[in-house]
Amino acid sequence: MRLTILPFLFTLISLTVFGQSSNYAVAAIPDSLKQNANAVVRLSETVITISSQNAMILKSNHAITILNELGLNLLDLSEHYDKRRKITKIEATVYDAFGKQIKTYKRKDFKDTSVADGVSIFNDNRALYLDYTPIAYPFTMVLETETETSNTAFIPSWLPLEGYLISTENVSLTINFKPELKLKTKEINFSKSLPITKTETVNSIQYSAKNIIAKKREELSPDFQNIFPVVYFGLENFSLENVQGSASNWAEFGKWMYEALLADTEEIPEETVVRIKQLIGNENNPVERAKIVYKYVQEKTRYVSVQVGIGGWKPMLAKDVDKLGYGDCKALTNYTRCLLKSVGVPSYYTVVYAGTNRRDIQNDIASVQGNHIILTLPTVNGPMWLECTSQINPFGFQGDFTDDRSVLVVKPDGGEIVKTKLFSENETVKTIKGSYEITSDGNFKGKIKMVSKGLEYDSEFGKERMSRENQIKQYKEEFDNINNLTIKKISLNDDSKTIEFTEDIELEAEGYAQNAGGKLMFALNAFNQNSYVPKKYRNREFPFEMQRGYTNEDETEITIPEGFVVEAKPDGIEQKTEFGYYKIEFSTVGANKILCKRKLIIQKGLYDKTKYESYRKFRETIAKNDNSKIIIAKT
Repeated sequence: MRLTILPFLFTLISLTVFGQSSNYAVAAIPDSLKQNANAVVRLSETVITISSQNAMILKSNHAITILNELGLNLLDLSEHYDKRRKITKIEATVYDAFGKQIKTYKRKDFKDTSVADGVSIFNDNRALYLDYTPIAYPFTMVLETETETSNTAFIPSWLPLEGYLISTENVSLTINFKPELKLKTKEINFSKSLPITKTETVNSIQYSAKNIIAKKREELSPDFQNIFPVVYFGLENFSLENVQGSASNWAEFGKWMYEALLADTEEIPEETVVRIKQLIGNENNPVERAKIVYKYVQEKTRYVSVQVGIGGWKPMLAKDVDKLGYGDCKALTNYTRCLLKSVGVPSYYTVVYAGTNRRDIQNDIASVQGNHIILTLPTVNGPMWLECTSQINPFGFQGDFTDDRSVLVVKPDGGEIVKTKLFSENETVKTIKGSYEITSDGNFKGKIKMVSKGLEYDSEFGKERMSRENQIKQYKEEFDNINNLTIKKISLNDDSKTIEFTEDIELEAEGYAQNAGGKLMFALNAFNQNSYVPKKYRNREFPFEMQRGYTNEDETEITIPEGFVVEAKPDGIEQKTEFGYYKIEFSTVGANKILCKRKLIIQKGLYDKTKYESYRKFRETIAKNDNSKIIIAKT
């Protein structure tokens, strides 16, 4: 959806008029701002003027010093436009390390290109961009732009710090607006450690900050926008592609969305309604009816994207999807909704920020948000969510693309913010049952059965559609602790009813056990070694997070060769922490058989930085004991 594109295009844009006296010499940058920085924002000012419900001007001037080659990817020399958004000015000037002007680039020097996303069959997004290759580092680039748009449904959010390893010398945002439009703001992650100045009048608001030192990204840190300051904006009275709206809360906003974007799209051809009713037959259970409709949509349609004008926001007519057999997330979700409505099953168009990194719809500032659409199906056991763009997802299964986040459910009588499914560590489970034997020369021959559920299923079920070559490559990466591995047999089963994925693998390897003077040494836990240990920090600055929890349960039987006895065997360990649970044990179950049993639970959670070292040591314990080795010797 276009919702993903525009708010972030503006976020890093700013405005001012720099005189010739501006000092862009690198020597003028305070030493504190150079530390840990690949780039320094010298002066970034943005002025947004909203003169009416359907008129907004954004003026920006953004001066950034790129200190080294690593900072080059922080240089954005582009501006986007479409039929509703016009670029009235664009100009760039580059300065050398001493602040001497090298060259100015006018509009004619910028290339005009389509902003293709690779999936849209219709897309009117375009951009002007400057293809600049520096002749030396460091250098400073000043980009000055001005754009006009009639879309006031979204206003760029403001982040005083643009990212990791980039510092800010001076940054500000000013919004001038008509009071009757009713500007709304939401401030997040403000703190005394990063002072921000705020100035308000009846028709303007300004935020500014100075001398923000660069931050290093720390392992397991929460998402950038969940740590650093950000301000979100919205208008109570707005315009979207010449469709005007008014909403002071999510109930009103959802009602506007339904009436403006959905209500006139619902017609389904009579012959299709008849076909759906035939498929349903005498089935009265709403969930079972929904399964039939979902399967029908999966088999009939395919996903494409539409990003033209209001089509970037409003779904295609359901009858057009029915006729053409394709649509984007908006169209396919709405088509499924309309089919369900035709057979008496209510469901709701739902706006979400999709992606493996969870992001919530901001629940206390009603505005155009989100980047994807799913379908909410109410049931007696609570809501289910349907991913209508997938031709392979099981009915009612979300996966980590839309799990555990706040979404906007759009109903005819209003909108509602709800939370999608959280997969607990008890639901995201992988069980492993395996066996292998070691030959007298240290070779390995084994079998393994893996069953994945919950988000583990989401990670694995795509293997069934891989080529044999890619399957083998995947398993060699998965069992990279086994050298010289050969995959002899692969049998996969995707059960979409129970939502379980089963893998039966036969494998062999030469020289798995190290041979030293007739003694063999090898790791007993061959099938599920977890070697991950987080990086150590002397002084950690940020909290850390496990976004999702999971459980591994393993049982492996090991057969040692005839004529060998166990000379040294690991003791195993059990550890309970607030971050999870780990137990591995090794027991002798016969003259030449050893049983390795293992259980690992990692819990979802956000933790204070003071607990990071304890978690790191927990993972260190897991990695060490997962690789516990046995020594066997000839009798």
